[in-house]
Amino acid sequence: MTSRDSASSEITPEVLLRAYACGIFPMAESVDDPTLFWVEPEQRGLIPLDGFRISSRLARTVRSDAFTVTVDTAFTRVIDGCAAPSPGRDDTWINKRIRELYTGLYEMGHAHSVEVWQDGDLAGGLYGVSLGRAFFGESMFHRARDASKVGLVHLVARLIAGNFALLDTQYVTDHLRSFGAIEVPRRRYRTLLDAALVAGADFAVLPMDHPVTGAKALEIITARESRQAQG
Repeated sequence: MTSRDSASSEITPEVLLRAYACGIFPMAESVDDPTLFWVEPEQRGLIPLDGFRISSRLARTVRSDAFTVTVDTAFTRVIDGCAAPSPGRDDTWINKRIRELYTGLYEMGHAHSVEVWQDGDLAGGLYGVSLGRAFFGESMFHRARDASKVGLVHLVARLIAGNFALLDTQYVTDHLRSFGAIEVPRRRYRTLLDAALVAGADFAVLPMDHPVTGAKALEIITARESRQAQG
């Protein structure tokens, strides 16, 4: 379900947070389209934090620390990376208004970026919105193989450590499905969202001022899996 907003300039970061709490999010038709429209998918994409899957090859890459992963150090550059054309994607939905709104959420402490560096260059990253115990993933990009995947592993470890309950991916792609992403009907999603908004979580429970190692990130995820296996 979509609803076009003809006065996008009236949307503020505060309005955006209320929209997320209601299960909707904004998009634009293209980078050059100044208007936004609200989206509420019939089927919502989620990555269950209890069922996050990592291939053995990716786990080796994460553990090797071939990439350095930071948080909230280059938010604008991450959005730029997500908005840039890439192979198979000539256009993007991240327009100027989207950039302004999410930068405003970042300044309020409700939007976060995960940056993945290789030899001092930004090789990939992702950004999203934090509200209650929910994290809404917005977009990711990579310029080096596995960079965005490594960023996602570190994000999931941070969400688990911070007592988050819901990782919303909006939609499910084959790429996300390989990590365990599923689709749930809108009504089920709203039930999960409402429960996640009752209490708060701590995105900063892991260090924000220096990188977390890949081994630590994997340890957090594995420990969660072990607890679930034990019931």
